[in-house]
Amino acid sequence: MSEMPEPWMRGTHEELDPLRRAVVHALELAEEDVTKWCGELTDAAMSARPAGLPPVAFHLRHIARSLDRLLTYAEDRWLDDEQLAALKTELDPGTAVEVLTEFREGIITAKQRVRDIPPKRFDEPRAIGRKRLPTNVGGLLIHCAEHTARHVGQAVTTVKVERASRTLEFPQSS
Repeated sequence: MSEMPEPWMRGTHEELDPLRRAVVHALELAEEDVTKWCGELTDAAMSARPAGLPPVAFHLRHIARSLDRLLTYAEDRWLDDEQLAALKTELDPGTAVEVLTEFREGIITAKQRVRDIPPKRFDEPRAIGRKRLPTNVGGLLIHCAEHTARHVGQAVTTVKVERASRTLEFPQSS
């Protein structure tokens, strides 16, 4: 059975301009990769830290919550108290179902928010974070895609290391 091509090769979302289409495709790929590699994780595997790596749960929560924060800035709003509180709990443990639900809902919401940003706003300046670092709406959208891809890659790597650590026998220290 052959795998389906990646979202960007499927000819979908042609109604969107190239920038938003690419971001939506990146979010769809993230969703598919997480389903493939993390969708069946146990609670223990979701929170495992093989070789001291951050747990998969952190990466998935961080993706959902950082997309929310980045898109809040793109929409020319500041973070609210709930978003700031959530930032401090990304490493908190949770069940695999809770983490995957938060991730999936975050991706669904982010895709709609990306669709809702009109291209005429891409060059509008924005400031992010406490230091009010300068960027623009287009830069924030691009960062949504690349930041998500980076953390999905780290989550997948953690899953692979965790699986390998269960199947390899390590020598006993003397």
